[in-house]
Amino acid sequence: MQSYVIEDRKLTYLDQGTGPVLVLGHSYLWDSKMWQPQIEVLSQHYRCIVPELWAHGQADFAPEKTRTLRDYADDVIALLDHLNIDNFSLIGLSVGGMWGAELAIKVPQRVTALVLMDTFLGYEPEVLHAKYSSMLNTIIEQQAIPDAIVDSVVPLFFRRQAEQYTPELVDSFRQHLASLKGDKAVAIAQVGKMVFGRRDTFDDIAQLKAPTLILSGMEDNPRPPLEAQLMHDEIKDSEYVLIPEAGHISNLEQPEFVTKQLEAFLAKHIAR
Repeated sequence: MQSYVIEDRKLTYLDQGTGPVLVLGHSYLWDSKMWQPQIEVLSQHYRCIVPELWAHGQADFAPEKTRTLRDYADDVIALLDHLNIDNFSLIGLSVGGMWGAELAIKVPQRVTALVLMDTFLGYEPEVLHAKYSSMLNTIIEQQAIPDAIVDSVVPLFFRRQAEQYTPELVDSFRQHLASLKGDKAVAIAQVGKMVFGRRDTFDDIAQLKAPTLILSGMEDNPRPPLEAQLMHDEIKDSEYVLIPEAGHISNLEQPEFVTKQLEAFLAKHIAR
């Protein structure tokens, strides 16, 4: 894991492989390791860079200037500038897709291709925003994630009956949430407020000009396929694929299917 300093805070990132650059954005409450099954394959032909969200993985807490997902997109642009990377493709899952789209809107001339997975570029529906805000406030107050919230959050990330199909994946995520304490829990909750209080990027969705693939787990609860269909309808010439037997973290529930979709899409749009 490498790091780049922004306002005395370390932005950590994985940098693996050689070739055309892929920037991968992970989900909220996960980290760069989430992409391991895809990186094992893609890094054979591409340079894979996975920046970690502030307060996630080994990254420091967010600097003062980073208050929105658009600010975080600026942080990633600064990292890519530091690495002397001019052109790249973006693959973002969940919040990774949200800030990835913001980045693609900021520097469209640098983005070769865009993959939006289990994400939504509109604002958070009001009822869900209120629900998530209440959870985040509780985490900040208690400086931990209470068992009741862990029990509510874990099922949101996986397909139905995931404990039966991928028990180790579910248990590992549950243990990770339960382990978050003190300032770390508070900082992660503050990042959550950025995620769920995001702006409505649909206002600028017409500015996404790069070839775009939209992937959605058929059983994604927080970001249902209907949202993916809305984005597909609005992004000109985008491709749309449903991932069978997968929920929100579709790349880990159906790693081979997702990797093949990414390989095929990238091969069409990136010269190697």
